[in-house]
Amino acid sequence: MQQTGIQAGLQNAVHSLWRYRGFVVGSVRREFQARYRNSMLGAAWMVLNPLAMIVVYTVIFSQLMHARLPNASSQFAYGIYLCAGLLTWGFFTEVVSRMQNVFLENGNLIKKLSFPRICLPIITVLNAGLNFAIIFGLFLCFLLLSGNFPGWVFLAIVPVLLIQILFSIGLGIILGVLNVFFRDIGQLFGIVLQFWFWFTPIVYTVSTLPGKIQTLLKLNPMASLIVAYQGIFVSGTWPDWSSLLPVTLISLALCWFGLQLFRRHAGEMVDEL
Repeated sequence: MQQTGIQAGLQNAVHSLWRYRGFVVGSVRREFQARYRNSMLGAAWMVLNPLAMIVVYTVIFSQLMHARLPNASSQFAYGIYLCAGLLTWGFFTEVVSRMQNVFLENGNLIKKLSFPRICLPIITVLNAGLNFAIIFGLFLCFLLLSGNFPGWVFLAIVPVLLIQILFSIGLGIILGVLNVFFRDIGQLFGIVLQFWFWFTPIVYTVSTLPGKIQTLLKLNPMASLIVAYQGIFVSGTWPDWSSLLPVTLISLALCWFGLQLFRRHAGEMVDEL
C-alpha cells in the first residue's frame, strides 16, 4: 500500500512537471538571461569567471606553488584534484543553498499563481545544472588540451553525478520546507556547510589523515562522491562502486522523505509565507 502511494506521488509529480514544462523552461531561461542583462560583457562572464577559477587552481597551484600529489606524475595533478573536488562541491552547495530558500524567495509567486509547487525546486536544480555544465565543460577542455583527459573512465562521471544530484535534491527539499517554518534553518546550514567542506577531502588527500579520522570520513556522504570524482580525473580509475552504495541509499531515502514532507505541508506553507 505504501509503495503504491509512493509510486502515485512520483507519477503525479512527473505528470505535473511535464504539464508545466513550458513554465519550467521559461523560468530557467529568464533567470539565466537576467543574471547578465545589465553587465557590459553580458554572457561572456559565464565563461570568464569559471575560466579564471580553473587557471588559478591548475596553472598557479602547479607552476607557481609547485603543489604536488603523492604518486602522481602529472604536473597538473594537484590542480586537477582541486578542480574535481571544488567544482562538484560547488554544484552541491549551489543546489542545496538555493533550494533551502526557494519557497521563501518565491512567496509572492506561490500566493498569486496556481501551479505545481514542485516546479520551483526543479527550476533551481536546472539553473544550477546549467552553470555547472558551463564551468565543467571548460574544465574538460583544459583536460583535453593539457593531455590529462582520463579516457573512457570519464563515463563513470554520469552515475556519480546522478547520485550527487539525487542527494542534493532530497536534502534541498527537506531544508526548503523546514526553512519556511523555522527560519533559523537557513542560517544554521550555512555554518554546517563550512564545517562540512573541511570534513570532505577536497583540498587534502584521505591518506594524510589519521586512521580514526579516515574511519569517521566514511560517515560523510559527500566524501565518497568527491573521492570518486578525484579518482576518475586524477588517476583515471573507476570508482569503488561499493563505497557509493551507502550514499545512493541515503539519497533515495532523502528524496522520499523530502517529497513526503513537501506533500504534507505544501498547503500550510502558503499561510506561513
